[in-house]
Amino acid sequence: MRKIEIFINDLKFEGELNDSETSSRIYSVLPLKTKGNFWGEEIYFEIPVKMGNEKPTEDIKVGDLAYWPDENCLCIFYGRTPASTDGRPKPASPVTIIGKIKGELSLLKNLAEAKIKITQ
Repeated sequence: MRKIEIFINDLKFEGELNDSETSSRIYSVLPLKTKGNFWGEEIYFEIPVKMGNEKPTEDIKVGDLAYWPDENCLCIFYGRTPASTDGRPKPASPVTIIGKIKGELSLLKNLAEAKIKITQ
């Protein structure tokens, strides 16, 4: 596991990346600074990594960090999305889980914008 720091506006979260090839590629392009988009209770943003799905899944939990190859995006799941059929998040299409974000994720539910910075 590799540790990262995720800043969303003035909020700071700890993250852990798993040992997948996808997470290694993403870790190698850090630091990142960008603006996030919202899709329900998911923040997603384009990153400079282009690869296929390593372990495609739609089985997502709150706090999962995932790579969405359809748009070369990193996704932060903190609640229901428009595709959800129960209380759990569901991606628009299969993603590869690359790690977890820790902290009080309910704080993200009140954001109108997301300025993102991710560091090693």
